[in-house]
Amino acid sequence: MKAVLAIARREIDAYFASPLGWVSLSAFLVVTGFMYASILSDFSQQSTTAAFNPYMADQYNLNNWVLPGFFGNWSVILLFIAPAISMRMFSEDMRQRSFELLLSSPVSSGEIVLGKYLGALGFLGLMFGATAHYVLILYWLGTPDPGVLASSYLAVFLLAASFIALGMLASAFTVNQVVAFVTTFGALLVLWVLSWTESILPGTAGTVLSAASMLSHLDQLTKGLLHLEDAAYFAGFIGFFLFATQQRIESMRWR
Repeated sequence: MKAVLAIARREIDAYFASPLGWVSLSAFLVVTGFMYASILSDFSQQSTTAAFNPYMADQYNLNNWVLPGFFGNWSVILLFIAPAISMRMFSEDMRQRSFELLLSSPVSSGEIVLGKYLGALGFLGLMFGATAHYVLILYWLGTPDPGVLASSYLAVFLLAASFIALGMLASAFTVNQVVAFVTTFGALLVLWVLSWTESILPGTAGTVLSAASMLSHLDQLTKGLLHLEDAAYFAGFIGFFLFATQQRIESMRWR
């Protein structure tokens, strides 16, 4: 476990030692901040109008207007940010020829993969933690449901963790970070559009393809409802790509 934590710490340090980490963090905060301000401004206007209509007043509150719109936009942002975070995880080490040293060390392939993944999740956690002031503003404006708020953060964190797991595998197949980024983004985009197939393809085929999309498993989570099938989906998705990455690294060890 010490080796895993050491690798994770090295990964986090690497993000802040390069422009990539700071650019990703800054871009995330700037874009989410802009969206946050836009949603709050729209909410203010709509709620002012609804105040004169007693039938509409209950529809405009923080829980069913601000939170779904705000966290729903995060999935779009993470579609670009997650590949940027994951593209260097193995590609950079292989390009610098330092990966051979890591493979020759007394550390298993599973520990290498887990350490790097936890490092990326640690950076992701710091990035999400930097949005804490958004929550404080919400509590200053009203009384958001803490359950919905917590489950929304959990939903986007699981989504980003899934994105990074897929990107990690792509990074293990190339020394070129741009190729890793494009491959990850393309694969995520395919998974994204699968959520539309249920309305395009009638019957079982559309339902099955739609269920394979991560977006199909976010809706209930953002409403404060944690279903076993959603938890199983994300756990299985992450587990599959971590295992595939471990197998890839193990094959490189025995070349």
